[in-house]
Amino acid sequence: MKKSLILFCSFALALIVAGCNDSKTPGNDDADSKAPATVAKKGVANKEMRNLGGTKTVSLANGATVTWIQDNLEEKRMPRKLFSDASDSLINSLNMSAGIPASVSVFLVRVGGEYILFDAGFGAFGGNLLNRLAALAISPDDIRLIYLTHLHMDHVAGLITKDKTSNISKAFKNAALYVNKKEYDAWMTSIPQNEMQKNIMTIYKDNLHLFEFGDELPNGVTTIDAVGHTPGHTAFQMANLLVIGDLMHGYALQKDHPEISSNYDMDKEKAAESRKRILQYARDNDLLMAGMHLPPPGFAE
Repeated sequence: MKKSLILFCSFALALIVAGCNDSKTPGNDDADSKAPATVAKKGVANKEMRNLGGTKTVSLANGATVTWIQDNLEEKRMPRKLFSDASDSLINSLNMSAGIPASVSVFLVRVGGEYILFDAGFGAFGGNLLNRLAALAISPDDIRLIYLTHLHMDHVAGLITKDKTSNISKAFKNAALYVNKKEYDAWMTSIPQNEMQKNIMTIYKDNLHLFEFGDELPNGVTTIDAVGHTPGHTAFQMANLLVIGDLMHGYALQKDHPEISSNYDMDKEKAAESRKRILQYARDNDLLMAGMHLPPPGFAE
């Protein structure tokens, strides 16, 4: 067992260096300017509670707080080649020749004295989540609920840690893990390069919960169909917060052109439909969007 885990970790690291399932890396090739997303002001108290490096905390309408946590260590930009369906003239109009500003992000909600983590980034396999939590004086053992938007590597690798001998274990020992059933079934059966996903689901099997779209999860979190990027890609709503996962990889481009999908999207047609529907829903209801690849600080209207 120990030998297999060591081999698995070596395999997982090789995947990350090569670009993982999704060809996503925690770093960035080019960085010359920042383009922060606009933090929503409608329907949100928006009081900044804490603003440490790589984190930003704002208040929600229900009294909860949400903290953006930047998992990537360097600035992140999505390259032009990621948006092969976009015309050169449209890309050039953005004036972002070095790439579209982005991030690898997770979000932490505190509600009623309880912590909910949305996704887990790369973690020990190239991310900075645990260090960010430490800077916020939060122990991984304090987190009891983890809601996953989908199972790509840059959203789930942070669920595990590795010791000096490369043995892996839970990063969040007291947490219950929630995953959409369609997403889980697809990764366990038909999606290739799924070794890490299978191992993580096995490690968390005693605290694993599968949900359907429309289900309400603990603390009043509603699950929303956002399929297209992956078979069970999920958005989550709590009060006026809408966690959109990987609905957009290039915010500066896709906020005005939701019909354009990234090459990471497994089903581009469905991804575009989900993006149009959810962006309109957010606008109609004055929701604060939290996106895993929105540019710092990870929030947008």
